[in-house]
Amino acid sequence: MRPGGEQRRAPGAARTSAFALLDGILANLSPAYFAMVMATGIVGLACQLEHIPNLPDLLLGLNLVAYAILWILTILRARYHRLRFLSEFGSHLRGPGLFTTVAATAVLGTQLARQLQMTAAAQLLFWFSFALWLVLTYAIFTALTVRRNKPALEDGINGGWLTAVVATQSLVVLACAIVPESARSEPALLGLTLLWLAGGMLYIWMISLIFYRYTFFRFDPQDLTPPYWINMGAMAISTLSGVLLIGAAAQSPLLLSLLPFLKGMTLLFWATATWWIPMLVILGVWRYVHHKVPLIYDPLYWGAVFPLAMYTVATHRLADCFQLPFLLIIPRLFVGLALTAWLLTFLGLVLTVVHGLRRASRERTGNAIV
Repeated sequence: MRPGGEQRRAPGAARTSAFALLDGILANLSPAYFAMVMATGIVGLACQLEHIPNLPDLLLGLNLVAYAILWILTILRARYHRLRFLSEFGSHLRGPGLFTTVAATAVLGTQLARQLQMTAAAQLLFWFSFALWLVLTYAIFTALTVRRNKPALEDGINGGWLTAVVATQSLVVLACAIVPESARSEPALLGLTLLWLAGGMLYIWMISLIFYRYTFFRFDPQDLTPPYWINMGAMAISTLSGVLLIGAAAQSPLLLSLLPFLKGMTLLFWATATWWIPMLVILGVWRYVHHKVPLIYDPLYWGAVFPLAMYTVATHRLADCFQLPFLLIIPRLFVGLALTAWLLTFLGLVLTVVHGLRRASRERTGNAIV
């Protein structure tokens, strides 16, 4: 110890500790963290739709920062933890989380188009999200298919797989936001309809396995991870996509001929999303109240915030499209639930970051030389 009781830090100790902290973040970064952007974006759009002042702009600004930071961290992770990053493409548990990059990009593009009328920027984000969707769809499902050692069904599937459905439908939502009615061509609308149908078919395949896993395999409280709320969220965004296609039917002979089918499928998607809500609430009570599983922050909780806000937006647009004004009470209620869930999850993130910084500070202090 120096005279006067002062401590002198080892040269480079603080820098080494900071690098170690960053390296730990990169190594353990969940590929599903982009769900934060998905959740923040759709909460902002829900607030705009329900005429809540100031919050849409605030959430958009926050979302732009979060999106940029997450891409920087993802690129650094791919550079410095390449093997771990590439292995996730063939991981049944973590691989589907990569689809959050597609949905996050599309939701942010929709925010820019709807809130700031920045159509050119939103168009760039559409093509970027579409390219991501193409690469990830075939890279992930090919890697999962050809993998030699595969987990059992009960260990390998969860609600996070349905992020692939959300990613597909998010492209339809963004495209309908950036293309003016007068410029919607028949080939473009055909492509969007095919995407919508493909997303619906993906849901049927995946939810069949998930429901089978629910009912025919042992289901412990720890198995009920937050992404199971995407069971509902995937149907909510499918509803929104269907409503937007119905709105475009007047410009398309093809969609006009399919209008009864579009309306029937859209209502089916909304009914399915609605059916899931009580089921998920009951299972949540079973997990957190009956079995007293601690409620600790996890980035996967963003995957539970997104469905609440998406159901808000989808129900509002469905009520307008089908001329059912009595349904508008539902989004007025759910926007409050979505905001509350977002605030609690964001608070959990802030506390986790503060805790991590304090721990790093204590480690730096421990490296001081007496």
